[in-house]
Amino acid sequence: MLSPSKPPYDKVLVEVADYLLGYEVKSAEAFRMARYTLMDTVGCAVAALNVPECIKLLGPIVPEATCPNGARVPGTQFELDPVTAAFNFGTAARWLELNDSFSAVEGAHPSDNYAALLAVADYLSRRQISGGKKSLTIRDILVAAIKAYEVQGVLQLLNSFAGYDYIMLTRIAAAATVTHMMGGTREQILSALSNAWADGVHLKAYRQAENAGERKGWAAGDSAARAVRLALIAMRGEMGYPTVLTAKRHGFYDVLYKGEPFKFDQGYGSYVMENVIFKYVPAGNHGQTAVECATKLHPLVKDRISEIESITIDTQYKLLGIMDKKGPLLNPAARDHCAQYIVAVGMIYGGLDVEQFSDEFAADPRIDALREKMIVREDARYSSDFLDPDKRSKANAIQVFFKDGSKTPKVEIEYSVGHPRRRAEGIQMVEAKFRRNIARRYPRARQNEILEMFGDQGAFEAIAVTEFMECLVI
Repeated sequence: MLSPSKPPYDKVLVEVADYLLGYEVKSAEAFRMARYTLMDTVGCAVAALNVPECIKLLGPIVPEATCPNGARVPGTQFELDPVTAAFNFGTAARWLELNDSFSAVEGAHPSDNYAALLAVADYLSRRQISGGKKSLTIRDILVAAIKAYEVQGVLQLLNSFAGYDYIMLTRIAAAATVTHMMGGTREQILSALSNAWADGVHLKAYRQAENAGERKGWAAGDSAARAVRLALIAMRGEMGYPTVLTAKRHGFYDVLYKGEPFKFDQGYGSYVMENVIFKYVPAGNHGQTAVECATKLHPLVKDRISEIESITIDTQYKLLGIMDKKGPLLNPAARDHCAQYIVAVGMIYGGLDVEQFSDEFAADPRIDALREKMIVREDARYSSDFLDPDKRSKANAIQVFFKDGSKTPKVEIEYSVGHPRRRAEGIQMVEAKFRRNIARRYPRARQNEILEMFGDQGAFEAIAVTEFMECLVI
């Protein structure tokens, strides 16, 4: 008796697998940006290792468990299985809200994929060396990163997951990419990818309003760890689910996407990595230009804080939906996604840094007093330009009005310093930010070694993954 035939895989899954297996990355700009995104992500991760709330989540799942020749976690002494290592690095990299981003209809942080990529690359390389083979190189990681960014980013361009957490996109992109990195076949990549979709969605409650909390710091690590787990079982021959998206009644489209298929207006290449947006302050992506505006206004208002009558913030619809928060802010996770808080700090202090989200710092009564005077409103042009593929701006404009009737100029910034339109200025910012971040964790001599390692594109790409990770551990 013949067994029933397996249905073909959904087209969306097939196109990802074919891209991973068949696309050769040739863009020099994509490789250049990949070096900077890896630099930036490592810096963000090691900077977070001074934060107690982050540190308490790191290390092996079972205390004192060891994994000889496992995956190492930058900035630590941990050697862990690759699933747990991905959780550790992903949690640290995302904790401070400083890692890069990409957004269109949906937003996300494609650098979250590095948690899975680094853990698997180190694990594979150490196993290969123990078997008499060579380590992977940094170029292998950069190729994987360019492709993971692309898979995640192209899905974001026209598809909104309103109500669900975009962190699931990391699970999906990373599961497929690390399966390919492990040498997976087309069937194994499709298995990992379909199982990643079968996991469904994450609720976004822990990012919003009264529930905003620390989970938004470890959600990326959790998603990356799950991706590695799905890749590992796919490599063992675990079956896939060909119509996980399109199955009637029970597929992703019918259950979670109102029966509609995903939309795409371009294929996969290296577009996302080339157009990634870096952050220059530890706050929500849509508020980066608002902080720049507030910092520019600082000299005009710092001696007149008590004289302020009102403050207007003109913005895009995305900030209104994510960062317009009133009332008490109970923890740093709520503060870094509050437009009024980051603007108030920028105006009062002339900048914004990690330490300024603590409970002690937030007790400054001037901050909440200014928050109460802010009017946040949508500018239709800003919202339109946010969605325009030729612009993808994240504009904000701020004006301050005083009790005596005087006012400041209206300060408008359409593109943040980390945006592709300000790339030369942004790269200088990324390098300076990286130097500050590694200084929080490493002694001076090691800082110099790390900076030299990242210094030249060609030499950097040739470095063995094991050598790279060895330089980053404590």
